[in-house]
Amino acid sequence: MDKTLTPMSEQIHSLPAMVREILPSFQEAAEEVLTPALCSSLQSIYLVGCGDSHMAALGGELAFHTLAGMPTRAMMALHFSRYTVPFLAEPQTTAVIGISVSGEVARTIESVRLANKVGAVTMGITGVPQSRLARSAHYVLKTSLPPPPTAVPTPGVRSYIASLLMLYLATIRIGEARGFLSSVAVKTAYKELEAVPDAIEATVQANEGAIQNLVTSWKDAQEFVFVGGGPNYGTALFSAAKLLEASGDSALGQDTEEWTHLQYFARAVDTPTFFIDAGGRSNSRACEAAVAAKAIGRRVAAVVPAGEAVISAQAEAVLPVHGKVREAFSPLLYGLAGMLFAEYRTQLLGEKYFRAFGGGRSIEGGGGISRIQTSELQEEVLP
Repeated sequence: MDKTLTPMSEQIHSLPAMVREILPSFQEAAEEVLTPALCSSLQSIYLVGCGDSHMAALGGELAFHTLAGMPTRAMMALHFSRYTVPFLAEPQTTAVIGISVSGEVARTIESVRLANKVGAVTMGITGVPQSRLARSAHYVLKTSLPPPPTAVPTPGVRSYIASLLMLYLATIRIGEARGFLSSVAVKTAYKELEAVPDAIEATVQANEGAIQNLVTSWKDAQEFVFVGGGPNYGTALFSAAKLLEASGDSALGQDTEEWTHLQYFARAVDTPTFFIDAGGRSNSRACEAAVAAKAIGRRVAAVVPAGEAVISAQAEAVLPVHGKVREAFSPLLYGLAGMLFAEYRTQLLGEKYFRAFGGGRSIEGGGGISRIQTSELQEEVLP
């Protein structure tokens, strides 16, 4: 396998420097937008997005509960805009935060615009201040990034981490502004985020060789399953998405509990299955599910804290995460293994990212015929 840096691996290796660079400006943006008056006026929050942005929303939900002290729900943009907006009970005290790196994803724009019509407070997390999302939202949390190492279209890595980081900074700011977090708790949370770049470096360094070997060992596989609970259900979906985008492999992200109800009965018993668990609230169920997976013949990989023993005992490969962060922040680190696996699988198979935009696929308009950005916007709230 060619171990020279490719566009996706360059982006993965650039993450520590990127986080160090953007953390101060992102924190400043959150503090500027999320004033005490605004935060005190809110009673609930919806996090809305598509693709990686929805996965980031799932990864941020627990942080809003535990750091901001706010009832929060992460939702897919289509479900929110067309099936939830009409039924918001108290929209004037509800914040709808649309997440889109480009700011041009049609369903997310639609969600924010329809939320405006029912009187909700809307915010956009985007890297493009002049985008339609930014122009549609009442407030904008800017996630502009330094230029990537290469301009080649690459499965989103940096943008996903940036969205997560802004969500976490927003939760700290809201918790502080509402008096939910003490000054000590605020400082502790910021210090955890400041330590993330070192943890990313250590985790990537510890896992690259093992993942290259694992990719070779599992070359015959036809499908891959990623399993996670809570915020790392989002990580599981994100890991599967990177594999689909990078190598074109069939990949599935699944909730830890749902795996035991569904995937447990699949005909192909040796499907590689990654258990992603940060040792948090869903840990006991992940331990049980990993035992079940090994018992039925699954090839198990464990993405777990360094030194973890229970899930690791069931695994063919252990991919340790270094650095201690609370479960609410763990998606910043626990998606690294999936990124690396997708990149090295792509190299091994000689595939091109995004199927080289062939077979009727197109890069134009944010997805060509799939119309991610050019899809028709619903203009009225459905009854």
